[in-house]
Amino acid sequence: MEVKQQLEQELDHLAESFQKLRQAQAKFRDCSETVKKASKAQNEDKSMLVPLTSSLYVPGKMTDVTTFMVDVGTGYYVEKQADDAIKFFDKKVATLTKNLTDLEGVVNSKTGNLRAVEDTLKRKVAEQQQQQQQAPATASA
Repeated sequence: MEVKQQLEQELDHLAESFQKLRQAQAKFRDCSETVKKASKAQNEDKSMLVPLTSSLYVPGKMTDVTTFMVDVGTGYYVEKQADDAIKFFDKKVATLTKNLTDLEGVVNSKTGNLRAVEDTLKRKVAEQQQQQQQAPATASA
């Protein structure tokens, strides 16, 4: 029973990790698409709302659509040309896609292990019940 519980906990954790990786992948994919759209020449001098917090914005204007400040992690931002920013985000998406594929293999393996443990437990319970049913029959004979 402990093995079964441990496998279930591991599967829950892996499913949560899988979901977080999918969210990160979607975020980077959105970033790549946004850079592609925003870097078009017709967007120069367009008005936009600039987020200060998740619910606070100020009016702004796109003055340079060729360079972007890219969050490269742990609070560091790097200025990148549009093509380099797109490559950066596409590389992140590719890495996460590979990680998701690898994680899916682990999840499938753990799921198989869990099924094997459940099958073994069911078989043992059935054997035990069969022995208990046979024991009174032989005792009364």
